[in-house]
This record gives sequence, structure tokens and C-alpha cells, in this order.
Amino acid sequence: AMLRLRLLTWDVKDTLLRLRQPVGQSYAAEARAHGLQVQPEALGRSFREVYGAQSRRFPNYGHDQGLSSRQWWLDVVKQSFRLSGVQDEAALTKLAEKLYRDYCSSHNWELLPGAAETLSRCRQLGFRMGVVSNFDNRLEVILSQCSLRHHFEFVLTSEAAGFAKPDGRIFEQALQLGGVLPEQAAHIGDDYSRDYRAARAVGMHSFLLQAAGQGQAPEVPPEHVLPTLSHLLARIEK
Repeated sequence: AMLRLRLLTWDVKDTLLRLRQPVGQSYAAEARAHGLQVQPEALGRSFREVYGAQSRRFPNYGHDQGLSSRQWWLDVVKQSFRLSGVQDEAALTKLAEKLYRDYCSSHNWELLPGAAETLSRCRQLGFRMGVVSNFDNRLEVILSQCSLRHHFEFVLTSEAAGFAKPDGRIFEQALQLGGVLPEQAAHIGDDYSRDYRAARAVGMHSFLLQAAGQGQAPEVPPEHVLPTLSHLLARIEK
């Protein structure tokens, strides 16, 4: 059966872009530049713990609790360093501001294999494209810095939408922005519940980017699985 697709929506983190190095390493390097010695492994553990706690307490960057995503992130960075033994509050503030800015730049991000070629080819084939990502408002800048922004008609972050995947309302906003029916759209992402299952729940098509050896996701037909981004074109070519 021929898919009558008009719009492709894309997840970003670990679908199109990934971090060049683990958060603990980036944070530790920045700390060293400020004359502080912190173990990358300890920082990584602290970050995961703090990020998890902050996400539960203030979901979607504190959107509904009146927190700015900037403040949300500054708190996460400071608390990660505090948990790792850094007490100097003046240094913490400097580190947090610097790291918040650094993650806007291409310096910390790299494209996944096949990302640029696949996006270019999809546009050549006449697909309209947008981003649907659980990200804060820095995403526009990151995509521009990584030379990807021009591929997309819109960039819908969870911060802007007010809802985070797997909430169907963020996908419904994307369909409105694209002006298409759910069955005319497909979402591409790497997370089974937030990307694949959530998009399908609103009636969209969906493809799951899944590297070999990741373990099969439940109930995903093989033709919906992308071992690499380059596999997408064979699945959707008109």
C-alpha cells in the first residue's frame, strides 16, 4: 500500500543530533576551565539524578509552574555540581550560565549518520517537514548552528506547545501547523513510547530509529523500524 504522506515530523535528540560527549565530561571540562576538579563519572551520576528529580517535580521545564526553561536548566546544572561536592556559589552561577549557553552551539552536538542526506532527499521528494521535540526554546538556535533549521517549516518544542510527548496534543499542534490530516503525516524518532507509539495514537504513521543490538521494541512491525536514517527513503518514496 502506497503511503500518501505529505508531512514528515522529526524528533531531534538521538534521531538527528546527538551529544558529542557525555554530559559529565562536558561539565567536568568546564569546571576545570574554572579551576575546579570534579570527576566526570560523579558529575554524570549527579546530573542524571538531578535531571530526573527536576523533570518529575517541574515537568516540561516547569511550563505550567511559571518557571522559565532557562531557570530550570540553571538549577539543574548548579544542583548537579553541588551533589558532586562543589560549594562555591559564585563559581556555580558562572558555570551554569556558561554551560546553558554552550549547549546552544554546534560545539556540543553532532549529526547522526545519514541525517543531512536524508533530510535533503526528503525535501527534494517534496515532503513538507517539521520538528516535534521535548526540548526547550534553545532548539531553534541549535538546529541553525548545526545547519539543519532550513529543512523545516516549523520547530515545535514541548516548551512552546505546553505539552510533552507522549501527550497527543503536541502531535495535534504539529498537524495543525502542517495543515494535514494525521494519515498524511509520519513521525520519525528513536523512542518507542514518546515517538513511535504516541504518534500512532493520534492516527499518524511512524518510524522507529533503532540501532542494531538495541533489542526489539514490542509490537513494532519490521517495516516501521529504521536501522539507520538512510533506510527511511525506501519506506516512504512516493
